[in-house]
Amino acid sequence: MRLLLVEDDDHVAAALSAVLARHGFEVVHARNGEEALHAVLPASHPAKPAFGVVLLDLGLPDQDGYQVCGKIRKLTATPVIMVTARADVRSRIHGLNLGADDYVVKPYDTGELLARIHAVSRRTASGDEAGASAADNALRLGPVTVELSTRRVSVDGATVQLTRKEFDLLALLAQRPGVVFRREQIISEVWRTSWEGTGRTLEVHVASLRSKLRMPTLIETVRGVGYRLVAPAGA
Repeated sequence: MRLLLVEDDDHVAAALSAVLARHGFEVVHARNGEEALHAVLPASHPAKPAFGVVLLDLGLPDQDGYQVCGKIRKLTATPVIMVTARADVRSRIHGLNLGADDYVVKPYDTGELLARIHAVSRRTASGDEAGASAADNALRLGPVTVELSTRRVSVDGATVQLTRKEFDLLALLAQRPGVVFRREQIISEVWRTSWEGTGRTLEVHVASLRSKLRMPTLIETVRGVGYRLVAPAGA
């Protein structure tokens, strides 16, 4: 897999590139936002396959990492993993809203990073297959409509932009409203992994969905168990 590493510290980039290379990755290193945006353009490497993942450090010298993520998302659907020292939920939600697929908080364990890279790669592949074979029917839950075949979500007719995994999570819960899904079950079906560290990612995705849909009570937390979708009255 080709991986774009966006990191301004050459020493960090060299060490991480060596680790990634030992695990079979072909790493392209961008030192700032401008280099990263140029690298993801399809014409930049016409003879090369597209990147499988973009690993984006947020502390870049020329542009805010959030801005770079938003611009990358307009250019490509390649999964983006943010690397940030900001551990608060608000910062993570902001990153997800801009189109990031996952995040890693510094300082991170190399094994954790590798697990997340492989996870987003599997999720992208499985998501594409699911989208191609999904039924054409739409799930309607009060003002919320979830179109499985087109992966489109709308509230009162207005389209809501969701990330790939936000849609997968919502679609899973919406297909069985009122049913409690265990955290382990959601992680297994949406993230295709049983790795325990994904639990925090699940919490952030739920919070982001509540924010984007502007319906904080749509997804209910069942303490100690998991989550369920509470259909609005009249749905």
